[in-house]
Amino acid sequence: MSDQMRSYLDFEKPVAELDSKVDELRALAASGSDIGEEISRLEDKSRQSLADLYANLTPWQKTLVARHPQRPHLTDFINGLITDFTPLAGDRKFGEDAALIGGFGRFGGESICVVGQEKGATTDSRIKHNFGMARPEGYRKAVRLMEMAERFGIPVLSIVDSAGAYPGIGAEERGQAEAIARSTDACLSLGVPNVAIITGEGMSGGAIAITTANKVLMLEHAIYSVISPEAASSILWRDGTKAQEAATSMKITAQDMLRFGVIDTILKEPAGGAHRDPAAMIATTGEAIAAAFTELRNLDADMIRRQRRQKFLEIGRKLG
Repeated sequence: MSDQMRSYLDFEKPVAELDSKVDELRALAASGSDIGEEISRLEDKSRQSLADLYANLTPWQKTLVARHPQRPHLTDFINGLITDFTPLAGDRKFGEDAALIGGFGRFGGESICVVGQEKGATTDSRIKHNFGMARPEGYRKAVRLMEMAERFGIPVLSIVDSAGAYPGIGAEERGQAEAIARSTDACLSLGVPNVAIITGEGMSGGAIAITTANKVLMLEHAIYSVISPEAASSILWRDGTKAQEAATSMKITAQDMLRFGVIDTILKEPAGGAHRDPAAMIATTGEAIAAAFTELRNLDADMIRRQRRQKFLEIGRKLG
């Protein structure tokens, strides 16, 4: 990431101070000062400080990283991994929902169906995509595309990054809960392989609706939970300031999810998080997606459904 675009989280203050000193020394070096050795020393110190911080992140700090606005979003993964992508719009019942993007393209030369939430990267795009919070028509569009994919024997890839389904009055009036349930059921019923990857936030039924897959992958600093830490804090303690405590108690990290058997694989992020090197993260993700689909390649429709069903039954047994 370029120096001009660097954005630091609160807990990264020691790294920010070191990088600021490096920038000052580079400015002096540009004017003719011979301080290259000092710059290299501070750069090494900054890298080590960043590595130490990210080796011991708390669940709340991981939550902040997962929400970082510069993390790669759905459209970044599509642009980096999917060729000939053609988005399809509308649920054929009410309208289009830009929060959930879906369509068909090619991954590694093979046809694939992609669905996922897009948060947006600028103020205008965030408003357009409703910050990745899908309405009922978004989930009904996902069901329509998954059913189309099954009809033509095309595997399904879900890329998940959402604070949750949109809770507005209109969404509830149009059957938000029913739409989420039907999308979850559509994932479970697929006779073609489906792989889901949680890249940032995987919150509430809005995430589960497209994450119920044969293989579930998760970025190292992503989070996955039935509710956000802030909402849990408000409900459990009636105090929105206890979000950090809630994040720790809820077990929302990728490491927790792997231990409980909720996900299958954790994808290591670049030093300092995916937002510091999106291209490397997208490349790593592509390799992991390819490996996941390869494991499922030789299974017929019944075996695919059986494997998926067994996967989620095992979660209940482990947590029961």
